[in-house]
Amino acid sequence: MICLIQRVRSSQLHIDGQLHAEIGQGLLALVGLEKGDDEAKVAKMLDKLLAYRVFSDAEGKMNLSVKDIDGDVLLVSQFTLAADTQKGLRPGFSSALEPSLAEPLFDKLLNAAHQRHKKIASGIFGADMQISLLNDGPVTFILRA
Repeated sequence: MICLIQRVRSSQLHIDGQLHAEIGQGLLALVGLEKGDDEAKVAKMLDKLLAYRVFSDAEGKMNLSVKDIDGDVLLVSQFTLAADTQKGLRPGFSSALEPSLAEPLFDKLLNAAHQRHKKIASGIFGADMQISLLNDGPVTFILRA
């Protein structure tokens, strides 16, 4: 399981030209599910995502999590994160979890996130989405579970 997080001042997600989700200060989290991922990895990733310290404290050090600042989280399923880019000039997706297994696992992540943090937004699994963001920093990390 791969989660690319970006610290944002704001982010908007559009589907079919319509605003579907919008957040203020917080994290945009792009989630890639891979073969072998399960509920235990989902729980581990959510723990890490909500506790990862990427926001500045009073002294300017990255010491605060999205929970600490009561920030927003936008969760977006993105299977392309699971791509194999080691060889050639075209990504391979053999390591990505097939959609029929990935969707319920992403839903579990989303449901657990809603139970643990009040400011959660998301895209729609498998939809063609356009995301705009104001990256703060820029600060971007790849988390693995």
